Amino acid sequence: MIRSKAWIARSVGRLSRASGRGGGTTLPGRVLLKLDADAIDKLGAGLSDGATLISATNGKTTTASMLATILESAGRHPVHNRAGSNMTWGVATALLEQKGTEGLFEVDEAWLPEVADRLGPDTILLGNLFRDQLDRYGETEALADAWADLASRTAGTTDFVLNADDPLIADIGNSSGPGTTYFGIADESQALSELQHAFDAKLCRVCGHELTYDRAFVGHLGHYHCESCGMRRPEPDVSANRITLRGMSGVTATIDSPEGASELELPLPGLYNLYNALGAIATARQMGIPVEDSVRSLAGMKAVFGRVERIQINETSLSILLIKNPAGANEVIRTLSLEPAPVDLWIALNDRIADGRDVSWIWDADFEMLADRVGKVTCTGTRASEMALRLKYAGWPLARIEVIDDPEMALDHALKAAGSDLFALPTYTALLDLRNLLAARGDTEKYWEG
Repeated sequence: MIRSKAWIARSVGRLSRASGRGGGTTLPGRVLLKLDADAIDKLGAGLSDGATLISATNGKTTTASMLATILESAGRHPVHNRAGSNMTWGVATALLEQKGTEGLFEVDEAWLPEVADRLGPDTILLGNLFRDQLDRYGETEALADAWADLASRTAGTTDFVLNADDPLIADIGNSSGPGTTYFGIADESQALSELQHAFDAKLCRVCGHELTYDRAFVGHLGHYHCESCGMRRPEPDVSANRITLRGMSGVTATIDSPEGASELELPLPGLYNLYNALGAIATARQMGIPVEDSVRSLAGMKAVFGRVERIQINETSLSILLIKNPAGANEVIRTLSLEPAPVDLWIALNDRIADGRDVSWIWDADFEMLADRVGKVTCTGTRASEMALRLKYAGWPLARIEVIDDPEMALDHALKAAGSDLFALPTYTALLDLRNLLAARGDTEKYWEG
């Protein structure tokens, strides 16, 4: 019976793509789940070599792509929702097209417990929890509670790979059982000089006392302890030391593990991508792939859709860096601060459902860090004026800021005004709009059909 329903769902997807209306990454799965609510369970049973799930507020698409790259280099070709559709219907769509026996799925934070219950994964990687779309998810503590409950239910059957530097994530190790692996950053020289506004984990998950941070690297990710109950950051099994940030050119680091030291040359920028790489490497190790092999695979890693993707448009190199919450925006700002001044920017702030209606998060992002380095700045999107106002209060020169509501006109203006490099900072739906616009104009290929 599931085979006939799957055939119908695939046919709907093909017709949708042929019509040019899109929906190829979600519509087949939506149709299938309407026809059979247990379709993920049934199709997932065909993954005889198991499934791995990845979730995080920031970086799950990139981390999943990194792990897919590592697995493929090892001759393993997982069923993977590579287009980033990460709710149940996106997972269902990927399963509809499965040609392998191993699954690798990035999963939306709120949907992780349901997808895990349906697939019974061998491994779950949890990267971070940051304040993001409070109108959808609620506070980070609520998600942490749901994930801890999931870990407790699956202890003994599912191995967890956890970010030791996020106290919200590391605490899940108290529920996940003995098969837990931790990863984190060891290089103290990369710590922030002070805690950022985007600081979301202040209290001990064990006793509720305020945490003491010895150092922080990205938002609340760092080295911490509780002076009340003695809780401390777990010692990572896989860690990064001797880190060099090279702006948009990437990151180098020594990866330490029980297997020894390996030298990573990651062509993606920022500590946030280093955290993504550590998660992928630690998970691959849990899946039987040596750290040295993983490190070698990541040296050729390419940017994922809209995540530090570079597109050449005539004489200008356009780099697209997704921003969607304070912690992620701060890491993009930190990366751009290492680039030669002046930095020309196209910033698109939307407030659609997938972005989160509340855009007040921009006031917690540290745009002040770029105030003396910006060149020409073009603001666009549904909340372009509010973005410009935020930049004014961050001390950016008003004479350099233009507000153009129409994204295409704004892009043309920014490209004309830019030097050899233009950096695009869109929120999620603005990223989709930009990517579709560039594909329609022939500046790049479609990332996925439909």
